[in-house]
Formats: sequence, structure tokens, C-alpha cells
Amino acid sequence: MSFSSTVKDELCRLDNLSECCMISELAAVVSLNGTAAAVPAGGYNIRIITENAAFARWIYSCIRQLCNISPEVTIRKSRKLRKRASYMLFVTPASGSAKLIRRIGAEVVRKNTQGQPELVLPEPSDSKDRCCKKAYLRGAFLAGGSVSDPEKTYHLELTSRTMEQAMVLKHMLESFGLNARIISRKGGYVTYLKEGENIVDFLNIVGAHRALMELENVRILKGMRNSVNRIVNCETANLEKTVNASVRQVENIKYIADCMGLDSLPQGLREIAELRLEYSDHNLTELGRLLTPPLGKSGVNHRLRKLDQIAEKHRQRCDPSGR
Repeated sequence: MSFSSTVKDELCRLDNLSECCMISELAAVVSLNGTAAAVPAGGYNIRIITENAAFARWIYSCIRQLCNISPEVTIRKSRKLRKRASYMLFVTPASGSAKLIRRIGAEVVRKNTQGQPELVLPEPSDSKDRCCKKAYLRGAFLAGGSVSDPEKTYHLELTSRTMEQAMVLKHMLESFGLNARIISRKGGYVTYLKEGENIVDFLNIVGAHRALMELENVRILKGMRNSVNRIVNCETANLEKTVNASVRQVENIKYIADCMGLDSLPQGLREIAELRLEYSDHNLTELGRLLTPPLGKSGVNHRLRKLDQIAEKHRQRCDPSGR
């Protein structure tokens, strides 16, 4: 099951919702997912289609509870390879579509581009209670929302048919402090959220607390992995730097021993040169502890730089061209 399906299944099982919130949630579903068409005999057919069985059951129960109406349900199998089932819920004039329209506060009517009358579905106002705004966003997600697998990326979107609907969703998300954006896609509009914190806040707003905890667990694990990777990369870079420096120092000390002899060096430089040859895998701190008296990291580094300079000067005297 995808993460989107997990969230929707949880939202469809929420209970103890107030009547006003159920109306707001159903209004969002009808507005963003449903279609309303006038019939010659008068009235409207309202149709809602979904591939989510839990969502279809929720719509049926919600309409029945709010309006005492039993929608007609039709199940169709897709002809495509995966053959998904789609659930179509109809509310006709005979079964009480006018009652449903009044219950969700819809307005009648306008002309579409073909000159046919359509039902104008409600949009939430700024005066709505915060609980009803949360319910509207919950219905918007159920109707046309999706959220990516948090193991891969953080992305949540709500689809709508018109720019007006997308702007309503954007304004509502921003009223909860979420940074929402809008893009057009395939003749419709998508209001989307990026970043894990925004998506966590959205799940909290709509009431998907189990999915929120699952997402937070993934975020914590990803954060720990990233932190470990950064530490490992830093340690690897430091180790590589230490190894390269040690190899260079050993080469210079061997060059001094072959060309000049270590006995020609001052006692302090000779001691550190002999230790570096014997303990080529030690870092500067470890080398310093082997000296008597012990020497700090900066002191050891200073002596090794002196050896590098001595070797380089001798090379230049022997071969001024640097070859």
C-alpha cells in the first residue's frame, strides 16, 4: 500500500466529527471530485468517482448520515493491465440530489463553455471555524490529494479543476502557516507542499496522526543517516589528508637519510624523523606522545615542516632546475 493510501485510509476512519465539519469535508469532496449535471426533467445528477474503496464507503456513509440519502453505487473494472476497480456514486434528483445540494450550501447555476447549466459548488469563506477549514482540507486531500513516499522525497499535492479552486486551497493552507505553491498540469491545477516540516504540519492539521508518526520516524532515520554520512565523509577526508602527509614526510626523511644522514640533523628533528619512519601510520598527536618529554600536535607539525623544508632545499641545491 502506498503512503497516500495509508493516509487516506486513516482519514476515512476518523470518527466523532461534528456535523459542521462533516459538511465542510463533503463540500470539498463534491467540489473537487464530483460532477453535477442538469437533467431534462429538472434537478441535477451528482457523480463522484474514486479508486479508493475506503473513501467510497466514507462518501456513502457521510451522505446517508447528513442527508438521509442512499447514493447509487456502481463498480467498474479498468481495461488497463492492472485492472483497478473504480467506484462511482450517483445521487439523482429522484434519490434526493436537491437535498444534498442544499445541505452542502451549493449555489445554482451557471453556464459552462458549451452553454449547458452546471452546479456551482461552494468554496469556504475566511469566516469559517478553523475546525471546518481543517475538515475542508481533509476532504480536498481525500478527493484529489497525494503524498509521496517519505523514503524517497517530501511532496504533497492537492489537485483541482480551476485556478479559483487552487487559490482557495493555497489561501487556506497559508492560513495555517504552510508554504503552498500552484502549478498547472494536464488541464488542471495542483496546489503543492514541499519540505518535510510542511507535510508533517499538514498531516497534523487534517488529523492523520498515525501517518504523521510514520513520516516523523522516516525523517529521523534519514536525518541520522545523513549525519552519519557527513561524519564518515569528513573522517575519510581527514584520514586521506593524514595518509598523504605521512607518505610525503616519510619520503622526505628517507631522502635526508640517504643524501645527508639523519645524524646531521639537530636532536629534536632527528628524534621526530626516526619516530615518523618507525610509526608511519600514527597521527601527529600520537607521535608527540612518543617523545620525551611529550610534544603537542603543533610542535610535532612544526618539526615535520622543518624536515620538509630541509629536504626541499637540498633538492634545489642538487638540481636547481627542479627536475
